[in-house]
Amino acid sequence: MHQAREWNGDWDWETGSRVIADTKPWNESYSEIHEFVTSRDGEKIAAVVKTEDDTHVPCVNGQPWSNTFEKAWSLRFCPDGRLFCFAMNDDEWTAVVDDEPWEETFDFVWNPQISLDGRTLAVNVRSPEGYGIALNGRSWEQRFVEARSCVLSPDGLRTAANVQMESLAEGDILGFAKGVWSLAVDGRPWDARFLNVWGCTFSDDGESVAAEVRPNLIEQTIAVDGKPWEQRFKAVWEPVFRPGTRDVIAPALTGEGWKLLVNGKPLWDRSFTQVWHQTFSPDRRIVAAVACPEFGRWTVVVDGNLWPCTFSHVVMPPVFSPDSRRIGAIFRDEGSWGLVVDRDPWPDRFDMIWDPVFSPDGDTVAVKAEKRGKYYLAVNGKVYPRAYDAMWDPQFSPDGSKILVRAIADGTFHRIVLPVSEVVG
Repeated sequence: MHQAREWNGDWDWETGSRVIADTKPWNESYSEIHEFVTSRDGEKIAAVVKTEDDTHVPCVNGQPWSNTFEKAWSLRFCPDGRLFCFAMNDDEWTAVVDDEPWEETFDFVWNPQISLDGRTLAVNVRSPEGYGIALNGRSWEQRFVEARSCVLSPDGLRTAANVQMESLAEGDILGFAKGVWSLAVDGRPWDARFLNVWGCTFSDDGESVAAEVRPNLIEQTIAVDGKPWEQRFKAVWEPVFRPGTRDVIAPALTGEGWKLLVNGKPLWDRSFTQVWHQTFSPDRRIVAAVACPEFGRWTVVVDGNLWPCTFSHVVMPPVFSPDSRRIGAIFRDEGSWGLVVDRDPWPDRFDMIWDPVFSPDGDTVAVKAEKRGKYYLAVNGKVYPRAYDAMWDPQFSPDGSKILVRAIADGTFHRIVLPVSEVVG
């Protein structure tokens, strides 16, 4: 899913700490409290709670919704501040947004996908008619034997899923070999069928869709709008569109090793032991990916050039600064987690670390990190000494001079605005 970048200039950026909610009384009022979530502006904290009559309800800043449910899960805030969850009553599931359930109900719902502006919500659904997707409460008219993904176009207007077109009896390998899988876009399947379909993605304008496909028992390739590439490979990974074009970039296992391809032809004149998670810079000029230059060592490759530092366990997908100048990626090496920015690993290692967040001008990078069960803010390689019991990703002010910290300490949820200069010294 694309990273949300909503406008935050009208948030409260006055420096200092403000108590939003004391969560300790919740323990006295409710027999169960599920995982806490917070709004991106730090003004709300919420959790699904269990009431005295064994119903479940989202509770926001200590106030429960008016609707209660037999079950509720997958609570989260949308980028626009609305609160969403899945809920069940009388064995029927639906989505609920800001205490308003969708009218349509289902046997089950899962896998929520939210648009960048938060206004569009797509989910996988199952009903007696079969599997499909519901977009803002309206489900596909056509249902399928299976639907194993839910992909939302960047503008939030279209949906896609890999779908099984026909039922197969157990052990029907001949039927499977004929191909019963396709890709459905807005509920309409491609004419082409394959043995398998995985990992689809939309173009920027939502007009085209690409996916990994398996046309036969031994080959894989990429299909764009139902048409497979002419080239076939031992394996492929999920494709992406080059922003603003119909060009499709995907990793593929060739006879020379893993290569990053564009429209079936090499993008770079080199191969790797592994390459994937290709990511474009915001200005569309740079391609970064995760690569394995030799077995058991991982790093970042930028426009075909490997970073000199390598790591033993994993490197997560690269993150660009908004101005496209800088790149950061979290890694796991020799049993601990760290962050590498522009080829240079930070000196500190952590029990866990989350994706980096860059300031609008790209000069400052901040992360949420965990050490010995406590959570910390780290900025430009320096760990801020205040420890928290829970914490969420930091947020920068529009001018990059301040950082918003959303954290729980001693059962109290705080909204803290810190000057960057105070953190980095």
